[in-house]
Amino acid sequence: MSTSRYAAKPWLDLLDEAQRAPVRPADSLLHALRGAPADRTALSYFDGRITYAELDALTDSVAGHLAARGLERGDRVAILLQNSPHFVLALLGAWKAGAIVVPVNPMYKSGEVTHVLKDSEAVALVCSDRAWESYLRETAVGSSVRIVLTACELDLQTRGDARVLTFERLEPAADADDLVTVARQGAKAPQGRAPGPSDIALISYTSGTSGTPKGATNTHGNIMYNAERQRTGLGLPEAPVYFALAPLFHITGMVCELVACLTSGGTLVLAYRFDPGVVLDAFAEHRPQYTVGPSTAFMALAAHPAVTPDHFSSFQVISSGGAPLPPALVEKFRAGFGPYIRNGYGLTECTAPCASVPPGREAPVDPVSGTLAVGVPGPDTVVRILDDRGAELPFGEQGEIVVRGPQVVPGYWRRAEATAETFPEGELRTGDIGFMDEQGWLYVVDRKKDMINASGFKVWPREVEDVLYAHPAVREAAVVGVPDGYRGETVKAYISLRPGSEADPDALAAYCKERLAAYKYPRQVEILPELPKTATGKILRRELRSRQ
Repeated sequence: MSTSRYAAKPWLDLLDEAQRAPVRPADSLLHALRGAPADRTALSYFDGRITYAELDALTDSVAGHLAARGLERGDRVAILLQNSPHFVLALLGAWKAGAIVVPVNPMYKSGEVTHVLKDSEAVALVCSDRAWESYLRETAVGSSVRIVLTACELDLQTRGDARVLTFERLEPAADADDLVTVARQGAKAPQGRAPGPSDIALISYTSGTSGTPKGATNTHGNIMYNAERQRTGLGLPEAPVYFALAPLFHITGMVCELVACLTSGGTLVLAYRFDPGVVLDAFAEHRPQYTVGPSTAFMALAAHPAVTPDHFSSFQVISSGGAPLPPALVEKFRAGFGPYIRNGYGLTECTAPCASVPPGREAPVDPVSGTLAVGVPGPDTVVRILDDRGAELPFGEQGEIVVRGPQVVPGYWRRAEATAETFPEGELRTGDIGFMDEQGWLYVVDRKKDMINASGFKVWPREVEDVLYAHPAVREAAVVGVPDGYRGETVKAYISLRPGSEADPDALAAYCKERLAAYKYPRQVEILPELPKTATGKILRRELRSRQ
């Protein structure tokens, strides 16, 4: 690394003193919480409030219950819940019991959950009572799960917002314990199980957009490093209010919302799941200073008929991650509502961000490709660009983005071959194509596997999508390669329109033709009511390709 042109870290000049300063993270979130103010609100859930003292007692009891049921240090606890206090109770309780948490997307179907339970060998499962009754009881049969806690998310609040809390309370299950009942029993957490920085905190399964999900082993040290960098670098006030826009089961929500907020002694506002009207009402009620979410969430908020600039007036920093951020959206959002959305870039394998736009800076747009920079690395991180043979490329040239730093996980859960391939000598090969300019700004062009080969010319979907997002009628855009008898592959765009807008496919294709090289513009355009997305808001190009 000593001869690397990137080792000089030109991006350090773009960071202020607080952002460059060394950090000393706590060993784990449990250690950080020991100094939290007892009477301060830790979690807000509609009209429900949980203080730090209550959170400590409730999670002690969950940990004691798990230990009494035979959970041992290092066992895996799968959590399949939406953004509610129940998720936090299960997470902290599992960690206090010495367990490794396996966050599971609650939108997963039975086969996907079966893979995660089998691969992680989870011995405990925490889920909603409805999921347990509808499919998880059957799914868990034959797995290693022997401890089950269920939750009704109507608990811990009384407002019962019918826009998202659309279910009724079920009768208690004979083969599962109720999480809130367990949390209120007053049990004591087992002693001697506090995790250290090198212990695995999470087995975070990749979204599976490019194959079978693998479990990244995020350590407590990985998590606390990124959370502490956020705490010291964002410049938020003491006891900040965070809104959980990203799902907590996703690494962005876990680290940049839950852990960063509680490490800061702040209040984490939860609203079960994303609904634009519910989110805007929460902004008006709780006046948060920070949130992070995918670009698709901001598109939906901006399109809501009741949205006003006042909904965003309390924010000091708004970040975007998990899905590409079009430059046109940043400018439309700022013009309409005031805040500048700060781009960021990371993967599950580097515990959320490895680059972001520092407060006080604005991301440049590459004049050639029109790509918005995703930010700059932190002071302890090195991002390099490599060619197909693994040789380092000069600034400005496109290649694979690789990352080395304290947030990079040690590998995949029980996947030695995949670990060796993706983390040679501890450096993460991201599979993303990008470049870095001489100032240290990082640009992500696209996924390696999504490149379109049209008559021998490379077309990166992101570039075409950014052009489409500049069209006033376009709400969402995704570009894929489809088979073509003459060109081998050709460019196809899938579009959803803004409410009340009209545009026909030929006009959208012509719009792109005016702004792109002839081989890049979409020969086919299809308009859909909604584009398929993951629960974290990432548009699924794989599903769109399979429509052919």
